[in-house]
Amino acid sequence: MSRLPVALLLALALSLPAQAAEPAATSSTGASSRDEKARAYFTDTVLYDQDGRAVRFYSDVLQGHTVVVNFIFTRCTDACPLLTRRMNAIRRELGDRFGRDVRFISISVDPEFDTPRELTRFARMQEADHAGWTWLTGRKEDVDRVRARLGEVADSPGDHSTGFLAANVRNGHWTRIRPDTSSALVAERVRELADEDAKRSALGAIGQNASR
Repeated sequence: MSRLPVALLLALALSLPAQAAEPAATSSTGASSRDEKARAYFTDTVLYDQDGRAVRFYSDVLQGHTVVVNFIFTRCTDACPLLTRRMNAIRRELGDRFGRDVRFISISVDPEFDTPRELTRFARMQEADHAGWTWLTGRKEDVDRVRARLGEVADSPGDHSTGFLAANVRNGHWTRIRPDTSSALVAERVRELADEDAKRSALGAIGQNASR
């Protein structure tokens, strides 16, 4: 796994929870503060999904979820179909946790061509038209703003990143995953991210019991 850009790491660090369990009385306040900082960083830029619905990037797409994100464009004939097949393999490895605990987000790097209809056509062609998998496009300047927040700044669609981003957005834990990582290993990492909240809650309960 490679490092995220420094700016992104710094921004995400602001939203990370403290390693020690927070007291119950302040946990909701802490979560609210993390959400505010994350929303300010990722922005609520309006994009459009594959069904043509306007969605706010943080509030409607990221907030509260464990996600896997990649970048594609539908006119791509080599890397993007392969990446989408890899995402599909990860989806199968996740089993019933996909769509329930984990969501996928594919963002077009060619939004001037990739209308919602084109995204739907591509998703169906790649057998990647599944509930829980959001495909995003929009005005180029809006998509570029969101891409930059995710560390994706390539000028040409053909130069876009071929790796994956995975995150537990609830606690601000993001990681970049190499495209050649096996589907099973990616799914394992994503499950670990999704389970972090339950583990943290269990550790907090243990700590509170020990202090009594």
